[in-house]
Amino acid sequence: MRRPVPPLTFTRDGFWLWALTMAKNSPLSLRRSAALVFPLTLFATPVFAQNGVKEDSVVLQPDKVTDDAPVVETVTEANLPSWSEANATELLSFIEKVGSEGLFPQDYNPDGLAQAILAKNQIQLDKVATDSFLLLATHLRDGRTPNAARKQWFMTDSDAQATPLIPLLTSALNSNSVSRSLAGLDPVHPNFAVLKAALKSAKSPADANAIRVNMERWRWMPRDLGDRYVVSNVPEYLTRVVHGGTIIATHKAVVGKPTTPTPQLNPMATGIIVNPTWTLPKSIIAEGIGATIARSPATARAQGYTWTGSGKTLSVVQQPGANNALGVMKMEMLNPHAIYLHDTPSKGAFASAARAFSHGCIRTERALHFSGLMAVYFAGKSPEEFGEAIASGKTTKFSFEDPFPVYVAYWTVVPNAAGNGIAKLADIYGRDAPVVTSFAKPGRAAAVLISPNPPAVVPTAPMTTTQVNKPGNGGIY
Repeated sequence: MRRPVPPLTFTRDGFWLWALTMAKNSPLSLRRSAALVFPLTLFATPVFAQNGVKEDSVVLQPDKVTDDAPVVETVTEANLPSWSEANATELLSFIEKVGSEGLFPQDYNPDGLAQAILAKNQIQLDKVATDSFLLLATHLRDGRTPNAARKQWFMTDSDAQATPLIPLLTSALNSNSVSRSLAGLDPVHPNFAVLKAALKSAKSPADANAIRVNMERWRWMPRDLGDRYVVSNVPEYLTRVVHGGTIIATHKAVVGKPTTPTPQLNPMATGIIVNPTWTLPKSIIAEGIGATIARSPATARAQGYTWTGSGKTLSVVQQPGANNALGVMKMEMLNPHAIYLHDTPSKGAFASAARAFSHGCIRTERALHFSGLMAVYFAGKSPEEFGEAIASGKTTKFSFEDPFPVYVAYWTVVPNAAGNGIAKLADIYGRDAPVVTSFAKPGRAAAVLISPNPPAVVPTAPMTTTQVNKPGNGGIY
């Protein structure tokens, strides 16, 4: 028999448990309504909330400054069908209209392709059309922007494995579907379609470039984000939870300061930890808590700190409690940047419109609501099990049955709240300008290059034993 749930002083009569249960057991059509109920549960701010709390600092990683080397295949290895005049003409037409994709027609050699079509030289047409297709397909699938202009962008993109270009081109030529094959590389998320539509009515070159930059960022991510994920858009200061392809919750977020910016990445979330401990990085120990421990150990203990060693060997852990810098929850999402989503006792920061205050990690508003969703929707726990874990005050991890990605994104142009256009957000880290500058330069190379077949290797006559040992012939003697 399940033991009674202890009183939860930070909720109102267990109403949040009822809301979670309703959301878990309701048809999808009712889940949005249930999600809207969650804010009404009024998870209270801990009475010991503190200002200026410091959580884990981002581990800065160097930018990627080189592009991946292209895969090189010979004509024989690629074994491509020949280009018909109709397919080549369709490619030329797509290139001429590719400005609607946020790209630039001149990048794809339209003049050379037109000349090859008119020349009726099959060898020339195959080479020019194939080169143009592969470069264009690379930019549609992976983005045009070289890595050097993608500041602090560390997302992994599996599209190259999911949609290899040589099979795509082979299928397009065999089925006479060049335009459809290229158009099918667009990101599937509806926000990309909103940007694409807005580009047609951009009021100025600056507006058009801002939209192009964000269309590019969509292409740097997986074409399909999946139907279960969490996405934090740093310039928007928001985190959204998506389940079954539907946004079931939106939370305000506090992101990294310009001096400790939040990088862009998409690690897999493996679990949610409630009542977490916090192991302090050396930099934060040096900033103050180390001195507090040396000067007034009792004060440090009252704030929940425990430690071992001293001086350079000092290691400090903050135990769960109202003063813990990670609050009541931490999303486990391993990555070399030490970035994760967590709660905070400094609730006042969420009242600000601009919320770039953290050391790099993402602080999450209404953390009990967020962690409850994680436990119920993604870890398969009951609301009662989650409530017991929170009330125990003990560190508890709920592992996700099926890990899912957390996209820490950076879109400065997004659909507006009214749903009838776009909104431009502040570029808090200055990451748009390098992308705009790259538009005036050549884009990244094609992901696949076709090279001529190498000449046949002519075998050399083997040297005889007499020749090898004869002085003057280079042998050892």
